[in-house]
Amino acid sequence: MSGIVQTLKDIPSSTGISLLADLLFASNTTNPGVMISNYIKTAWRSLLRSKGFALTNILGLTIGMTCALFYLLWARDEVNYDKFQVNYDQTYVVIANRDFNNRVFTDYNMVLPLAAALEKASPQVKNAVVTTQDYDITMRSNDILFQKNGMTVSEHFFDMFSWKFIQGSAATAIRDPSSIVLTESTAKAIFGKKDPINQTIRIVEENRALKVTGIVADPPGNSSLRFDFVRPFNYSEEDTRRMMDNWSSSSWRVYVQTIPGADIRQVDKTINAVKKQHDPNDKISTYFTFPMSRWRLYGEFKDGKNVGGMIEYVRLFAVIAVIILLIACVNFMNLSTARSEQRSKEVGIRKALGSGRIQLIFQFFSESTILVCFAFLLSIMLVLFLLPSFNTLVNKELTFDIGQPYLWLGALVIILFTGIIAGSYPALYLSAFNPVKVMKGVLSGRSTVLPRHVLVVGQFVISILLISATIIVYQQIQYVKNRDMGYKPDNLLMIPGTDDTEKNFNIIKDELIRSRLVQAVTRSSSPITQVWWKSGAPDWNGKPADMSLIISGIRTDVDFTKTMGIKLLEGHDFVGLPADSSSVLLNRAAVEAMGLKNPIGMEMRFGDEKYNVIGITENIIMESPYQPVDPMLTFYNPRATGIISLRLGEGILPQKALPFIESVFKKYNPAYPFSYQFADDEFGRKFLGEELISKITNIFAGLAIFICCIGLAGLASFTVEKRFREIGIRKVLGATVNQVLLMISAQFLRLVAISFILAVPLTWWLMQNWLEKYSYRVDISAWTFFAVGVLVLLLALLVVCLNALRAATTNPIKSLRTE
Repeated sequence: MSGIVQTLKDIPSSTGISLLADLLFASNTTNPGVMISNYIKTAWRSLLRSKGFALTNILGLTIGMTCALFYLLWARDEVNYDKFQVNYDQTYVVIANRDFNNRVFTDYNMVLPLAAALEKASPQVKNAVVTTQDYDITMRSNDILFQKNGMTVSEHFFDMFSWKFIQGSAATAIRDPSSIVLTESTAKAIFGKKDPINQTIRIVEENRALKVTGIVADPPGNSSLRFDFVRPFNYSEEDTRRMMDNWSSSSWRVYVQTIPGADIRQVDKTINAVKKQHDPNDKISTYFTFPMSRWRLYGEFKDGKNVGGMIEYVRLFAVIAVIILLIACVNFMNLSTARSEQRSKEVGIRKALGSGRIQLIFQFFSESTILVCFAFLLSIMLVLFLLPSFNTLVNKELTFDIGQPYLWLGALVIILFTGIIAGSYPALYLSAFNPVKVMKGVLSGRSTVLPRHVLVVGQFVISILLISATIIVYQQIQYVKNRDMGYKPDNLLMIPGTDDTEKNFNIIKDELIRSRLVQAVTRSSSPITQVWWKSGAPDWNGKPADMSLIISGIRTDVDFTKTMGIKLLEGHDFVGLPADSSSVLLNRAAVEAMGLKNPIGMEMRFGDEKYNVIGITENIIMESPYQPVDPMLTFYNPRATGIISLRLGEGILPQKALPFIESVFKKYNPAYPFSYQFADDEFGRKFLGEELISKITNIFAGLAIFICCIGLAGLASFTVEKRFREIGIRKVLGATVNQVLLMISAQFLRLVAISFILAVPLTWWLMQNWLEKYSYRVDISAWTFFAVGVLVLLLALLVVCLNALRAATTNPIKSLRTE
């Protein structure tokens, strides 16, 4: 008992009295409810006695759990894509692997009559639907123009897909070819508070009136199909009738809904049989169904194989979120064990008074749980505050509904996971103290320090990895952005073409050029940033019999290379002569793929159509900037009205030119709203996925190093406190401030150095694997790791020195006064 009394004398009076009261109460309590209440009360008092410890851990845990909550919100939205559809498990999209000379291209474009034929051919197909790609149209109502996006669909669209009808009926909404179904937001934008049913909308491009027969709720943000309107095919139109007999032109999407328990392999066989029956010349395609459950997360194909998709990001961000939470938990472990000498006497007294190890474990778990619960409440407030910014970052409309059961289930998992992980090691470590050794002050040793050092090293390994990965992702994006695009995207505008712009094109071009605000104008069948047409390669003399290539194509007017800034390697551009209608330009990739040595003047044949090669252009990147450029043929067509492209004059600012350009188009294209896109902005959209990774890893890397630093600051503070008197003695013996700082910093800097040595090969291996999926990729530089190592070392040095500076500059008399 004298040992206990002596131990209590070493504890400050107020703390000792409080601790003794807790100990005596705990040792005489057998009621489980009272015991749990006492655990919580004692844990709360312990935390109040160590406010710095509690605040440091709450800050780290709050950041970690905020990251985890944001990930849960984002991942739930991704995993639940399309699950609101009633026929989710029976709905498939039909796609094809097309083999061009052992290069497999996965294509979603199908022929128009396939859906109707499948319904007749397979009893396992309940419904088959064909739709167009989504497209923009201009709607006119009360002389007001509205640009909206939607699709044309076949009759079973609302039987297969579940859209909530606010007005109208799914069974009758698209029976009439002159009907149209609008989303709720589109109806409000056009008609305001007026009842939209049976109202008439005029489609400007077609000069046709359509009657509104239904209003559906807006598709949710996690829907693969998004639209402002849906309208039915008009099978009485000549073009539609002609395409219903065409089994070779593929431009539509086909979906099938199977009966429950259908043999999907047999359905695939039926699709291939039906296609080959009507198109025996299609020898390069293999058709198969792809389930709705995989559209979002597993929608990426490479060489005909399903290689993943968004699931990679879901897994990546899950790992990062867990890592951030673990770093915060490690802080708690380190700081708890660092305080072991302060709490060792408490543990010794508790054991001497009869507390068992299980009781002590519960006590320490109570402390970690209280901290975790408090941090979780703060993290909820942070999520609510930061959610709008997070939605902007990930381009979603996520909501944080506190009434949702999944939220509280996720909260319980996070709290239990964090509480158990954070509290496990301190609870097991501290509760194992031998009371006799504690009373004698025998506690120090390598075994008490080594686990702490291992955890610190682990923290910094992760931080160095995340920072290095962020830099490498950024370097990869910049490397590809700086790749020669083959054209000049700066100051290049793209404006949708219409019938009026086709009729008035020469006048529009002349007025724009004469203004000197625009230096070149052309028109083409597709924008320079997309490929809208692909086909098999043409025939030519000397073509190998076994050669099969897939090529891209575009039709343009004169001044195409001038407007786009495309370099001509040989020959000349189209000049507008009648002979140009039978001329073609090849890009460098086409010349190389075809194995042509002297292509100028060669004849290319597409069936009965013949074209002469008049020029060779540099490769231009129209699709993925991460992949090689496909062979491309450029044809002359002065009626190519898809896109009008304008190049602004040298030194002309867009804000100066745009008002004049708009006035010209309103003058000669009055039925349509003026809209445009900059080519460099559209090209930038190709990097959205990688830039999302870059931004999120950047944020997570910053948070990781911040949590590591506050943990390091706590450890440094405890180390300084423990060696406070030693520092005083060293100063009395002549040690300088710099020598003291070096002494304190050395052990932490060694840990950072070890972390760097471990992190570099791990980071290189992981990032090299990530870069392997890109044909054009940056080389990982050793200077990247060197820069990250120096940065982390300086941060660690700064944090440790700031904490050690107070002790190093304190008068040694103060630290030695009690000796």
